[in-house]
Amino acid sequence: MDKLSPVEQKFILHWGEMGTKWGINRTVAQLHALLFISPSPLNAEDLTRLLQVARSNVSTSLKELQGWGIVRMVHVLGDKRDHFESVKDVWELFRIVLDERKKREIDPTLSILRECIVEAEKDEATGEYAEARMRELAGFFEITTGWYEQIRKWPTTALTKFVKLGDKTRKLLGIGD
Repeated sequence: MDKLSPVEQKFILHWGEMGTKWGINRTVAQLHALLFISPSPLNAEDLTRLLQVARSNVSTSLKELQGWGIVRMVHVLGDKRDHFESVKDVWELFRIVLDERKKREIDPTLSILRECIVEAEKDEATGEYAEARMRELAGFFEITTGWYEQIRKWPTTALTKFVKLGDKTRKLLGIGD
């Protein structure tokens, strides 16, 4: 990749903006976008040049993306430098992201909710209303994470068919408007 087309730049800039809304550093998201649309692995110098960001920022961003498991280091024959590529399968990419978000956000929250419920049962100062709200929230997380754990194992073809069913699923379950 010698230079980015206007469309590639537009996509990368937008992905960076969306990243900030998802709680991800803009450069991390832009770097991921570039690797995602790149037909071949890129080295850190290429990433620095194409994104016009500091080399240290690229290094930090690559470590974060590798930590998420959505970018991996690869070697290119005849080149001693490390190259990087993104997971290209969209479904697998989002499975990985959902797994990481669950691990980093949902699991700790559910753990604290469970602790709070146990403590609330023993603590007379905690109101029944607050305890009921925490129980409802914990129940929601338990149901949705249980459901996610089940469908996470489905092959992409089955998951795609399920998602495409849309309103047909509601009708199949006999649920009206």
